Amino acid sequence: MQHFEITKKLVDEDEIKTIVKRLGAEISAGYGSLENELIVIGLLRGSFVFMADLIREIKIPLVVDFMTVSSYGDGTVSSGDVKIVMDVDLSVEGRDVLLVEDIVDTGRTFAKVVRMMKNRKPKSVKTCTFLNKPSARISDVQVDFCGKDIDDEFVVGYGLDYGQSYRNLPYVGVLKP
Repeated sequence: MQHFEITKKLVDEDEIKTIVKRLGAEISAGYGSLENELIVIGLLRGSFVFMADLIREIKIPLVVDFMTVSSYGDGTVSSGDVKIVMDVDLSVEGRDVLLVEDIVDTGRTFAKVVRMMKNRKPKSVKTCTFLNKPSARISDVQVDFCGKDIDDEFVVGYGLDYGQSYRNLPYVGVLKP
C-alpha cells in the first residue's frame, strides 16, 4: 500500500476530545429518560474509534451493536445500492436507536441505512456523525448530532481510512494524493 502525505492536521487530539465530550452531553440530554436502553449502532468500519470514545461520554443506559454496509457500483462510483454485509443482532422494534457514522459526505449510503432502520419500526431513529461534509451532499440526510462540519477534502485518521490505512492516527488529517 502506497502512503501519501498528510498535508495538515484538520482536527487535533484535544479538539477530538472536546467534540466527543460535547456530543456525549448533547446525546444524553437529547434522550433524557428512556423506557429501555438506547441502542447505539455503529457503521463499520470507520465509526469504531469514534464510537468507542463516544459511548463512554453518553450518560444514559445503552447497548451497542454494529452494522456493515456496502455500496456497489462500477468500482469507482457508488451506485447508491446498499447491501447489508453484516446486520445488527438486536431487534430495534419499539426502541430508540442512534446510528453512528464517522463521516457523512454524499449522504447516499447513510440516508439508505436510516430508511432501512426506520422500516424496522423503532420508536425513534437519530443520527450522529463525527465529521460532516455538507458541501458534498447529494442525498438528503438529517444529522441530529454533528461533531464538526468540514470542507470537501479527503481526510484520514481517528478511524477514517484510505485503503484501510491511516485509521490509527490519533488526529484527523487531510490526505494529499
